[in-house]
Amino acid sequence: MKLSQRLQYIMEQIPAGSRLADIGSDHGLLPVAAVRSGRVPQAVAGEVNDGPLRAAQKQVAEAGLTDRIAVRKGDGLAVIKANEVDVITIAGMGGALIASILEQGKDKLVSVKQLVLQPNVGEDILRRWLIEHQWVLTSEHIMEEDGKIYEILTAVPDSVSPLKQDELYQPWKLPDSSLVLTQDLLMQLGPLLVKAPNEIFFYKWKLEIRKLEDVLAQVARSDQESAQHKREQLRKQIEQLEEVLACLPKDRQ
Repeated sequence: MKLSQRLQYIMEQIPAGSRLADIGSDHGLLPVAAVRSGRVPQAVAGEVNDGPLRAAQKQVAEAGLTDRIAVRKGDGLAVIKANEVDVITIAGMGGALIASILEQGKDKLVSVKQLVLQPNVGEDILRRWLIEHQWVLTSEHIMEEDGKIYEILTAVPDSVSPLKQDELYQPWKLPDSSLVLTQDLLMQLGPLLVKAPNEIFFYKWKLEIRKLEDVLAQVARSDQESAQHKREQLRKQIEQLEEVLACLPKDRQ
């Protein structure tokens, strides 16, 4: 069984020997690959929908791993017991939904040592949740696969992180610029991604600028007073992002 590059990268973030819970496991590919490879001894695959649940059950049964992977139906972290797992992976959902899942199940996170999260959108919402609940990013990875851009966030509890939140989100003055990246901007861009931008990072934000320019063009057609304020906001946002991209180290593109 060959994983997609995205799932392969997520699996590689899981410390060897961990007990894994993959929430929203879909076809159960990640837990099956993680157990089969010897990376984890046991896993839980959680699914709330019947179709993916049956697909995961079939995948686990065909791999001969029903004694090591528990496929459970339930909403979010309701599928795991307290102290049952060390690592939780949640991939392929919006950042707001992932944050909601973590919030609703935060009593299950007390013994969890690592989160590996891949939001499809709303990365800033998820970063804010992590800050507010004392989870510190240890790595951020941005990649493209099949025409889609993914960000993968790995976080550990503040109590065991060598890097603290105030260091991670300390306002940063861009080289050769008067622009300071505030905490809000760092949450939007990724505090670790922006310090080591790769080609996909630049590509993503150039696309975002184009989207904002399209919205600006639409708003510009309106004569309403509220539209003028919106135009000013959009222009400022576009200028800010363009300056960020212009001032980041180009040799990393």
